[in-house]
Amino acid sequence: MSINGFLDYDLDEQIEVTDPVQLRALGDPLRITILDLLLERAATVSEIASAVGRPKSTVAHHVGVLVDAGLLKVVRTRRVRAIDERYYGRTARVFIVGVVRQPGDTATPVCVNALSVAAAESVPAHQADALRTILRHARIPAERAAEFWDRVVALAGEFTQLARSGETVHGFAAGLYPTDHPALPEPDNAD
Repeated sequence: MSINGFLDYDLDEQIEVTDPVQLRALGDPLRITILDLLLERAATVSEIASAVGRPKSTVAHHVGVLVDAGLLKVVRTRRVRAIDERYYGRTARVFIVGVVRQPGDTATPVCVNALSVAAAESVPAHQADALRTILRHARIPAERAAEFWDRVVALAGEFTQLARSGETVHGFAAGLYPTDHPALPEPDNAD
């Protein structure tokens, strides 16, 4: 249950995800959807299956993968007709995907490109002229980019803590990445 937009169980604010098992768990769109749903409140496998329109057995498998990866946990149980019903919740409000590389490691990390997921999800909103987007480029040092990203993560955290109401689920996407976008040369100070 969510109380005024705040979950009714304890969880970490953020966890850095670097373990290959965790990264693979995040590599499936259905598991990402399950994690997103559980930002609203803890839920049973039956409730999740109903929300995503998938069989309970499929959802139970994916919930198990997320539990094994340490991304979900049982936050409470309820006795229903001699069966303990488990309510699953996230282990953290935000999962920061980081890659810890060892010297000589050539493996490509498994992770979801959230911007490509957002692009696919946003097509109907674009077609209905209900999409709000912005893209800007700035030539800034890496330290400033890291500081800016910390502010974006805080804003995303604020977005996920908004009280749940209304009929429409809105998406919030953000990305910060190096590009080969052109830049003006340094100004000529000879004037």
